Amino acid sequence: MGRFDWLSEYLAQLEDEHVLVRRGSAQRLAPAHVLEIDAEDWGRAARQASLLEYRWCGLWGDEHEDHIRVYACLEHAGDYVVLQTAVDADTPVLPSHVPSYPIADRPERHAQDMLGLVFSDSPDERRWTRHQAWPESSYPLRADFHLPADQGGQPAPADGGYPFQHIKGEGVCEIPVGPVHAGIIEPGHFRFHAVGEEILSLEQRLGYVHKGIEKAAQGRDAAALVRLAGRVSGDSTVAHAWAACQSLERAVGCRVDRRAQQLRGLLCERERVANHLGDIGAICNDVGFAFALYQCSRLRENWLRRNQELFGHRLLMDLLLPGGVAVDLDTRARESLKQDHQRLMEETNELFDILLDQPSLEDRLLNTGVLRPATARALGCTGYVGKASGQAFDLRASNPYPPYDRQPMKTVCLADGDVMARVQLRMEEIRRSLEWMDELLDALEPGELQCRWQPPQAPCEGLGFVESWRGEIITYVRLDAGGKVARFFPRDPSWHTWPALERIVMGNIVPDFPVCNKSVNGSYSGQDL
Repeated sequence: MGRFDWLSEYLAQLEDEHVLVRRGSAQRLAPAHVLEIDAEDWGRAARQASLLEYRWCGLWGDEHEDHIRVYACLEHAGDYVVLQTAVDADTPVLPSHVPSYPIADRPERHAQDMLGLVFSDSPDERRWTRHQAWPESSYPLRADFHLPADQGGQPAPADGGYPFQHIKGEGVCEIPVGPVHAGIIEPGHFRFHAVGEEILSLEQRLGYVHKGIEKAAQGRDAAALVRLAGRVSGDSTVAHAWAACQSLERAVGCRVDRRAQQLRGLLCERERVANHLGDIGAICNDVGFAFALYQCSRLRENWLRRNQELFGHRLLMDLLLPGGVAVDLDTRARESLKQDHQRLMEETNELFDILLDQPSLEDRLLNTGVLRPATARALGCTGYVGKASGQAFDLRASNPYPPYDRQPMKTVCLADGDVMARVQLRMEEIRRSLEWMDELLDALEPGELQCRWQPPQAPCEGLGFVESWRGEIITYVRLDAGGKVARFFPRDPSWHTWPALERIVMGNIVPDFPVCNKSVNGSYSGQDL
């Protein structure tokens, strides 16, 4: 069977039953294939895709004059399909994808809060993103939504009364944690049920750092959108900006020079290395092994200082532009980076050997916070969470984009799914990124840093797919006839890994929650939008 023969079979089946369906253009949302279906068959399409083991990747809506277009992205063997449908803006009712894909729950609730979509058979109708900021009848992504005049600059009312699920029974304790935490992390509420120290369940309540990213994007030009995308999640500024650039460039047909693509890849891998170093140290510190925190923090700090020296920003913010990049490397800088790579490789090899030979670390990390491969697959986990649990998907290899198309990235996959596996996965990714960056610097081609950006003459849309350090980012952009942003939706991998944390902690003891949480390290900001 070919890549999308199931689409043809499905179409034929639906046509036999006289259901209105038509095949969309494969170029309309390149590189994804498009299947446009009737709204009544929305749930059935998900069931069919689930049976064929398509991974559910995300959902978003886009209001037009009298209707709302709804999109769901699916992936199989590295190829993407986008399901599309339309519902009347006055009665925006659709079947839910949750019965076939439980991971669709929070994205559907987000679309419910933001656009007023109603998923008729959804098992959970609680608010997700809304909190207390807007009345029940107001939907921020609708064209007629405006902030109340008397609310400007005032904080939203405190959130309260969220109907958490309860477990009753002899000896069951309920433990609320957050949303404000003792450290400097962002806010998120965790509600535990435990018997003694054993966790029976965890339910999360996120959305406290909702920033209105999707609404704030509307009306921006391409350059301003990329700057905004770089602030969706500050530790993934390169990856989110890159995905936004891809979607813009595909929408208008802009071809980026090879050198600019190579520099984008270099910046993204530098972002990966810095974050993995920080996480490895923090995970070890959560179980009392401060030596690893000291060493990883030192190595990360040196790495960030080099970012500042060569690229002008420690976290590499605002270095990507529509059509290219804002920075270049001369011969001296390339040699300096290669020397850095060699030193870091030597130091991390020695450090990681020490960490992996520590009985006290093994005792706390092995068999702690296990995410089974079947669960990781059902939740659509990517990045280190998915790859540590047997999910080999990595966009850099599964569906390589420039510069990975000509310079393949060797990826790694483990099967144990515990905290130790997520640490080892990070270690191996650091090594492979360093090797890849050395190869890239040797193969760096001459060329232009930025192509001339031409706003479109007609409305257009595009998709971006980037493998961030956390995993797969999917970004949708629609531009109007004047080249301004009409719709922007960035899907961070944390939408899939936060629900995984709820499964990971079950059966563990309460004191192990911090290390389980840190080993996942979901982005509050990336999920809250």
